[in-house]
This record gives sequence, structure tokens and C-alpha cells, in this order.
Amino acid sequence: MKWNLRMVAAQRDLWRPTEVLAAFQQVGFNPSLSKVAALWGGTPVTVRLEDLDRMCAALNCTVADLLQAEPLAAGQAEQESGQRAVGAEGGPDSGPVRPVPRGRRGGGPRSLPPS
Repeated sequence: MKWNLRMVAAQRDLWRPTEVLAAFQQVGFNPSLSKVAALWGGTPVTVRLEDLDRMCAALNCTVADLLQAEPLAAGQAEQESGQRAVGAEGGPDSGPVRPVPRGRRGGGPRSLPPS
């Protein structure tokens, strides 16, 4: 889920995160300006349920107005429609599938899991 705060605030004629912060403080919700800026930008941020109710009270909106569902990516839509077993990509005659280690963030090679 993504935050849709900017659009909801614009409907209330609030055009800056500092204005939204002032509106939140009027209803007793005192987040940091960085949290409001993250909400403003659509960044995933953790918000308590009672604070979400206060946000809705300050902006005169519903929770559904504040949250926007993200569309499924093309790869996710394929996976949900036709799930296949691990190793089924090559077909039944391709032989056993061995795991391939992912590279490390720090550099060097990663070892294979025990057989």
C-alpha cells in the first residue's frame, strides 16, 4: 500500500508538509516533520491505528482515501495465474535442479548449501 496523502491534502488546500503537520497537531497527532514528509512522498511508513484515525480527522477523509493499492507487477500477475513447481522451467527431462548461490553484498563468492 502506498500513501496518498498529497492528493488528500490538496483537496483540503494544504500544499506543503509543514501545513499538513500543523493540521495534524490541531487534532492531537504530533509526528515528526520527517515522518510527514515521508507520508507526503508516498514512502511506506508505519502508523498506529489511533494515529491513522487522527490523520483522517485532521484531513476530513477516510482511511481508503489515504491508502492507495499498488498495481501488481507483470511478473507477479503471471505467478498468481499459473504457479509452477521449482525446477519445472526446463521440463521433465531436464534433470535435477541444483541451487545456485546468490552473490554477497560484501564481495566474495558464497558457498553452496550442503548436499
